[in-house]
Amino acid sequence: MKPYKKVDAADIAFFEEIMPGRVMHGENISVDYSRDEMLEYGTFMPEAVLIAKETQEISNIMRYCNEKRIPVTPRGTGTGLCGGCVPIKGGIVLALDKMNRVLEVDTKNMTATVEPGLMLLDFPKHLEGTGLFYPPDPGEKTATIGGNAMTNAGGMRAVRYGVTRDYILGMEMVLPDGEIITLGGKTVKTSSGYSLLQLMIGSEGTLGILTKLIVKLIPEPKESVSLLIPFDDLDNCINAVPSVLACGCEPTAVEFMEREVIATAETYLGKQFPDSSADAYLLVRLDGASDEALKPSIEALTDTLLSLGARDVLLADTDDRKESIWNPRGAFLEAINNSTPSMDECDVVVPRDKIADFVRKSIEIGKENSIRLCSFGHAGDGNLHIYVCKDDLSDDVWKPLVQKVMQELYDYARKLGGEVSGEHGIGHAKRDFLLESVGDRQMQLMSGIKKLFDPNSILNPGKVVLP
Repeated sequence: MKPYKKVDAADIAFFEEIMPGRVMHGENISVDYSRDEMLEYGTFMPEAVLIAKETQEISNIMRYCNEKRIPVTPRGTGTGLCGGCVPIKGGIVLALDKMNRVLEVDTKNMTATVEPGLMLLDFPKHLEGTGLFYPPDPGEKTATIGGNAMTNAGGMRAVRYGVTRDYILGMEMVLPDGEIITLGGKTVKTSSGYSLLQLMIGSEGTLGILTKLIVKLIPEPKESVSLLIPFDDLDNCINAVPSVLACGCEPTAVEFMEREVIATAETYLGKQFPDSSADAYLLVRLDGASDEALKPSIEALTDTLLSLGARDVLLADTDDRKESIWNPRGAFLEAINNSTPSMDECDVVVPRDKIADFVRKSIEIGKENSIRLCSFGHAGDGNLHIYVCKDDLSDDVWKPLVQKVMQELYDYARKLGGEVSGEHGIGHAKRDFLLESVGDRQMQLMSGIKKLFDPNSILNPGKVVLP
């Protein structure tokens, strides 16, 4: 395959004609477009940045870039953690964060039609007064819904409500050759051929550029309570999760936290956590129609947890109490990042009955390699985040050591029947681990799909599938 074309003055002139005043090149490009939130994976400067505002201009740009073989990397707000939106092959970054409108809220069909650049934190404002809400709840609220769709983001409410994939009914896409296609719609079921819609979800912008989404909404729960459960013993804490899920209380979220991570968040936020007496905690949220309706679930959950060795069950039933628990939980990633010069993340998902095994093994791996590992995650669905921290290690020691530790973590996850990523995706940073996990045949099939959609390999090249 011929090499990629470098962006030149003629290309810039064409881009300016399509997107007047929204083209950056040369020294006008911010370094932010060269990286995502995980700086460990390197910086890659694009040759131009194009700020998109509507579908047709994206179609025109893609048709041109496909003919010229100029790489195109789609990007939202750049909050990813695996190098999925950075231009490792150069070319242009196509920024979609200004395509951020809510186009329609359809209360009869219980759907919303939105543009991909809509930030997660802004979406609820458009649903106020409808009695409906959008359940997916990834931790990074400044991420875009389009980015969530392209990584199939999960979040803390996935235990009860599911992940982003479960709420996407339709989408508008621009293919690498510039053709605009519509997948799905407002229907809630279909059995009409291969599901290209589902194929696009989680594809990380390697098959097409998302320009519009139709998402499912559901009735908003009237009440919610949170329970903080301290345990003296780490094993008892994690081993309690299957019983929490089976006790009939239908939890919305079941989060696992270690004391060290909580202390890091306390330092970062300058605020005390409601309880600092235990080594490990579960944090459970329950949703319901009323306070009265939630009482049986609270009682069942309390009895179950105390019988399994919990020190206490602390109820948070006011906004202030809920915030005192959930705000630190939401700040874990930023707090860990702030505590070390660099870090790498293992975003594994394992069967729920193997969570304790994996957490124990991660602690063992950290001790054996004399390196700090911080862990927390969505215990209710087996998705754990293990952060390997550089601290005061020199680059010469850190680089090979972090690779060794990450390899050991992924190897053990695979041994337990787990997967490389639960919600953050593959990007360019985790491709080798994906190959080890799925094997040559599955990787060949994925590469074949990529070639069919993008024969010139211009769209987010170097991501997910191996080059």
